[in-house]
Amino acid sequence: MTRTSQYDMMTKTDMLPLIVRLSIPTIISMLVTNIYNLADTAFVGRLGNSQSGAVGIVFGYMSIIQAVGFMFGQGSGSIISRKLGQKDAFSASETASTGFFCAFVFGIVAAVLSFVFLDKLVMGLGSTVTIKPYAKTYISFILVAAPFMTSSFLLNNILRYEGKAALGMIGLLAGALLNIAGDPIFMFAMHMGIAGAGLSTMLSQIISFCILLSMFLRGKTVSRLSWQIIILKPSYVLNIMATGLPSLLRQGLTSYATVMLNTYSKAYGDEAVAAMSIVSRIVFFVFSVAIGIGQGFQPVSGFNYGAGKFKRVRQAYKITFVLSETLMAFFVFAVVIMSDSLIGVFRNDPTVIEIGTRALKLQMYAVLFLPPCMVTEMLFQSTGHKVGASVLSALRSGLFFIPALVILANLRGLSGIQEAQPLAYVLGFFPAIMFAAWFFNKMPKKDT
Repeated sequence: MTRTSQYDMMTKTDMLPLIVRLSIPTIISMLVTNIYNLADTAFVGRLGNSQSGAVGIVFGYMSIIQAVGFMFGQGSGSIISRKLGQKDAFSASETASTGFFCAFVFGIVAAVLSFVFLDKLVMGLGSTVTIKPYAKTYISFILVAAPFMTSSFLLNNILRYEGKAALGMIGLLAGALLNIAGDPIFMFAMHMGIAGAGLSTMLSQIISFCILLSMFLRGKTVSRLSWQIIILKPSYVLNIMATGLPSLLRQGLTSYATVMLNTYSKAYGDEAVAAMSIVSRIVFFVFSVAIGIGQGFQPVSGFNYGAGKFKRVRQAYKITFVLSETLMAFFVFAVVIMSDSLIGVFRNDPTVIEIGTRALKLQMYAVLFLPPCMVTEMLFQSTGHKVGASVLSALRSGLFFIPALVILANLRGLSGIQEAQPLAYVLGFFPAIMFAAWFFNKMPKKDT
């Protein structure tokens, strides 16, 4: 009965209430996750520019870990939602179990290799000599938590694609609140400094993983996790990875772009690195609202596409587009007005505020072009169109930004560094619109 009611909810409920219902937990999850990332930045900012820069440096690495988790999570989730749309719960469980195993093992391998090459890794992420010791301390705790982080992202994505985002929200919310509470205790009350921030993040990630895993072990989900149904055939694993490749490209290229941004910014001192790191986190916090709506859209798109209800896919796309653009406009207006004050919250340094304010305003104006890019990428990924989703992710996340950064940084110095990301956001808008038009012209007009 649970499977039947879940299927009916995803394929028969009125579209606007359904997307709002599924989006609210994902928006809360995204916001809370970013709040505790911002809490790290704010608390560490009280220690100094080098420590604040270290958090920005390690944030790029954490994005890589997130990229791996999202690759297996989005890849598994997209397949699972379409299998559940076809009422094939056993195949969905096979995919969930295989994805979980791969994500955990990959996290272990990444952590071990990163420990072996720790010095080179930190400098490669864009660290300066003064930032390096703090970055090494902070990242060591992140590496311990890496397998749990990759697996948590997978479990949360599977819950979302099943239409049970509220369960994923519980795990992420618990971890975030623990991290926010742990930062001041470990950093200041126990006098651990930046090591306290790393320890707080590590513990919160492990606890969040345990809560998310318990949802599957206690039978709260349609798909099940079992070692007995893991399929390690190369073709099967590669299909999961290929379906999740757009997420890997999106997160991976964003991480590489963050590293490049840190590398170019450090020529202008620790203040520039700290400022651009703070701006990146604020912008991602704002955009996470649109991402949350898009993540509410994905299970609806996957379920109905798998069930052959193509009219509902079209309707879901339009509603998600309008809803995300409207909310983004509200947040952009608020952030632009308070831009200098927001930067000051994280680092009360005149130079950091000056550099960060201009960069933040430029990115806020350009971020209005992102919702159509986001919803089109998620449309392609949730319906199994791997190539189109991968191309869109690569264009927006790196292939536009990286050349823009290189060219503008050399032509306009620090001003060019501030302008590169906004330009990339605007350029990504046009191919997204063309891809969406192609998709809907190709998709059947009538339900099957």
